[in-house]
Amino acid sequence: MNLFSAGVLKLFSLGLGLLLLSGCTTYGTVKNEPYSDNVQNPSYSIKTVLGKQGSGEITLILAFSGGGIRAAALAYGVLEELRDTSIMVDGRYQRILDHIDVISSVSGGSFTSAYYGLNGDRIFTDFERVFLRNDNETKLIRGLFNPLRWFTRSGRTEMVEQYYDDSMFHGASFADLQRSNGPLILINASDLTYGVRFSFTQEYFNLLCSDISSFPIARAVAASSSVPLLFDPVVVENYPGCEIQRVDWLVNGEEASEKGPELAQIVEGLKSYQDKDKRRYVHFVDGGITDNLGLRAIYDLIEVAGGFNGYIKKVVGKPVRRLAIISVNASTDSALDIGLSTKPPTVEETLSAVTDVQLHRYNTATLELIQKSIRRWAAELSSAGSAVKPYFIQVNFRDIEDLQKQQYFNRIPTSYTLTDEQVDQLIAAGHQLLRKNPDYQRFITGLGAPIRRSPSVE
Repeated sequence: MNLFSAGVLKLFSLGLGLLLLSGCTTYGTVKNEPYSDNVQNPSYSIKTVLGKQGSGEITLILAFSGGGIRAAALAYGVLEELRDTSIMVDGRYQRILDHIDVISSVSGGSFTSAYYGLNGDRIFTDFERVFLRNDNETKLIRGLFNPLRWFTRSGRTEMVEQYYDDSMFHGASFADLQRSNGPLILINASDLTYGVRFSFTQEYFNLLCSDISSFPIARAVAASSSVPLLFDPVVVENYPGCEIQRVDWLVNGEEASEKGPELAQIVEGLKSYQDKDKRRYVHFVDGGITDNLGLRAIYDLIEVAGGFNGYIKKVVGKPVRRLAIISVNASTDSALDIGLSTKPPTVEETLSAVTDVQLHRYNTATLELIQKSIRRWAAELSSAGSAVKPYFIQVNFRDIEDLQKQQYFNRIPTSYTLTDEQVDQLIAAGHQLLRKNPDYQRFITGLGAPIRRSPSVE
């Protein structure tokens, strides 16, 4: 989630300058609704989405990292590769894409996950046009310079949300996502006060005594990608009136928290929403701050449910034979160029290096946590006569063998606009890195079914 690319710094400088020029105080707009007794349809929840999915033969979870359009394009390439790979199931070929159960995403990766969740295969015909190859940066700057916004009380995030809605989401809410019948989409943000990883599902909105149905998708994506100081936090109201309701998954978490400090900290943060007086409003910022890989949100989901056995029994209710997690990691080693010269690094390079060091250390700890956890989850699900096989598949630029090409990707900034060549290369990398990944190859061959690949990027 390198926050300090040239494009981001440019937007930040412009936004700060305009804020000082206007001299006006902005306030976050609240758009989440309280519980209503008139709700006819079930809200967008983990249980309602996963409970209606098909065969439990495979549990396939994807995690899309942050990293601006770089992350969005790499994730898009991975989705294309999953579309282009089919296996024989029940006498007919089925795409791996159609076996995805969950996509967890933060920041730049949330554009891809949300668009796919809403539109399904339509992503392959228009996502490049509406987002990946769009000059988003120029349009955002134009929005910041719009004099009509200088003297309003709405903040920069409202402008960004409106732009995302106009160009991509067209008024869609979580009720629309519920009707799409796709995989569970976990759009993740960070609670600025307590550092809670917050996923936009009804289970988390229950803690706010709020109904997620009418909440705009564009606003959730804006929260997931809201870089602090560059954009204002997305604000939601923590409504009173439902304190007596026991949230099953949080109760499970209280029991699970006895297993260690990691879970105890998660549960403590979630329980903080019960203090309606001190936590009347919640401010959400970039999800990459607390989980730049989108993987810890998955860990929270499973562990707070009481482990994978509890998750399967309470949410899915179907047996599993193979458990696969694909981590699409678009982080880069942007500070490597500093070592090529005696010239002092620029402010941008210094800030990038500092954030890269912190980011990579935390990412390493996250990857180790998931590597250990997926083996434990598979063991929990296994029985004497049926062993569940785990696969942790990591897609990242470090696996590119050509050092010159690897350096090319490391120089692609965290930006709202990239060149067509950069987008082409990132999409191709998503295809190739997944297809050549040894763990992915073991996963698809281990299914024991004929495999067919459609023509794709070579």
